[in-house]
Amino acid sequence: MKKVIVIKMGGVASDNLTKSFFLQVDQWQKQGKKIVIIHGGGHYISEMMQRLDVPVQIQDGLRVTTEETLKITQMVLIGQVQPMITAHFQQEGFSVVGLNASCGQIITGSFLDKQALGAVGTVQEVDTELLEHLLETNHIPIIAPLGLTEAGEWLNINADHVACKVAEELQAEKLYLLTDVPGVKKENQWLKELSTHDISKLKTAKIIKGGMLPKLESAVAAIKGGVKEVHITNKIQHAGTVIKLKEAYV
Repeated sequence: MKKVIVIKMGGVASDNLTKSFFLQVDQWQKQGKKIVIIHGGGHYISEMMQRLDVPVQIQDGLRVTTEETLKITQMVLIGQVQPMITAHFQQEGFSVVGLNASCGQIITGSFLDKQALGAVGTVQEVDTELLEHLLETNHIPIIAPLGLTEAGEWLNINADHVACKVAEELQAEKLYLLTDVPGVKKENQWLKELSTHDISKLKTAKIIKGGMLPKLESAVAAIKGGVKEVHITNKIQHAGTVIKLKEAYV
């Protein structure tokens, strides 16, 4: 689907919802662009887990998801974060629809490594027909990063991975992975551009680690899947670090 821009909101989602954010979304819509939002919620999930005295375990940038952690994740994403985001959009005059895996099984997934990570999943299929219908009627889908297996088991899926798979399936022209930093840093410098080859080198040199690792791995998969460019930034008004298929040198 042409003219699609996918935005993944991370960190403290409410920090992204500024006046300038909505002005940019409005400008894109006036240019005929179709917008899809995928929201994370790691900050809010960790906060709730601490309140409930449930230990937080992170492995290679992914949250180890026990049965108890999964219930908290569902509660926070569907009951707290998504309604907050959809309400903000509606107050700004946008037509939005909040979606999670139980809405027509929009995201079908499978377990990544059940023994090591619990109910952490990976995306197998995205219901693009539903998304395209919403986009054609000028709605903004706002998607929680949860999936269902074919057997109906819930999965906690990394939001960057979900955003990249959605962008890939919709053949988006741009994907913005919003984070709490303005891009990818190397030797105290923010990089303007990276190629998929550069990312492989940075991984080998262990310059990329922690939460940035799954973000960039997902970005590479999206680029190879047909997304024209991926932006890692803290604001959609700023290009941040742009990832493209062409060669760049870092």
